Formats: sequence, structure tokens, C-alpha cells
Amino acid sequence: MNVPPLQMIMPSEMKAAPEKQGAAGEGSFGEVLSRALADVNSAQLKADETTKQFLTGEIQDIHQVTIAAEQARIMMQLAVEVRNKVVEAYQEMSRMQV
Repeated sequence: MNVPPLQMIMPSEMKAAPEKQGAAGEGSFGEVLSRALADVNSAQLKADETTKQFLTGEIQDIHQVTIAAEQARIMMQLAVEVRNKVVEAYQEMSRMQV
């Protein structure tokens, strides 16, 4: 009985374009952090705009306002947690003796 060798099963889009795998992680840490903070800022601005539209009567659905506000809150919470971890890592490295 001939048994073929095991192969890693990958989705077809990953097999077709392996060069796209690193696209999300490209750039320096500062650039990635800047883009993430810009995303948080745009989510906050979107939540503010949605709230203004609801108060002026342009939007009738309270769900849109709630979803936008919750997305902004979660993104801000994630940004604060990442900042806390970076500060914690810096403090840990500064305590290391060389």
C-alpha cells in the first residue's frame, strides 16, 4: 500500500498569492502604530458624526448610533491596552541589568 506524504492544507487564496501574506505586517512599528491610532481617531469621529446626525433627525435608527459608539469604544479600549503593554514591556526592559 502506497501512502502519499502529508501536506499542510492551506486555503486556495493563500496558495495562489503567498506574497500577500506579509502585506498587513509591512512597515515599521511606528508606522503601524500611527495607522492604528488614525483608525481609532476616525472611529471616534464617525461615532460623533453619527450622534450629531441622530440628534438633528437625519438618522432615525438608534441602532446605527449605538453600533458606531460601541465600535469606537472597543477600538479605544484596545488602543489603551496596547499602550499599557508597550509601557509595561519598556519598564521591564529598563529593569534588566546589562
